[in-house]
Amino acid sequence: MATTDPRVDTIIQNSADFAKPILNHLRQLIHQVCPDATETIKWGFPHFEHNGLLCSMAAFKQHCAFTFWKANLLSDPHQLFSKDSKTSMGQLGQLKSLTDLPADIVLVGYIQEAVKLNLQGVKGPAKFKPAIAAKALEIPEYLAQALKENEAASNTFSGFSNSNKKEYITWLAEAKTEATRQKRLLTAIEWIAEGKPRNWKYIKK
Repeated sequence: MATTDPRVDTIIQNSADFAKPILNHLRQLIHQVCPDATETIKWGFPHFEHNGLLCSMAAFKQHCAFTFWKANLLSDPHQLFSKDSKTSMGQLGQLKSLTDLPADIVLVGYIQEAVKLNLQGVKGPAKFKPAIAAKALEIPEYLAQALKENEAASNTFSGFSNSNKKEYITWLAEAKTEATRQKRLLTAIEWIAEGKPRNWKYIKK
């Protein structure tokens, strides 16, 4: 029996109508391929694990994204991975309907390969961390990924002072539930894209 997480149910229920069938289908397919896969929430998005992280999915305002944790180690025989996957979230591009997904038999093969890598204990490449990283402001992965999906927000956030960035990061981190964090994340991206700091309502004109 699939090991599901009620928090994933909540995220799917709170997603846009177009996103629900996409997320439900991906979820079902993953558990079909790997019945022992477990669900969890990391960086604000649903993730699937089996002997390590396998993949994740996310819903935004106008599209969904699906990410393989070890995508750079997968053979990609059907050349599905988007050329823009290095600068945006997910290897399958922007998913706006079920028709944007590869055929089930194709996607099953990719999920099976991802499971096999984990069962074999294959490790992903270590991420390079420069010495100055410890002193830099740490941006949560879920915020970084969301910013990549919105060029205007990304450009504005890059120009923010550390204090303005920290206000948004703290606001998101203080969310009591994943559903609240998701709502705050969407609001944050909208405000940032408009050039607004976190406490813009209280700034005297």
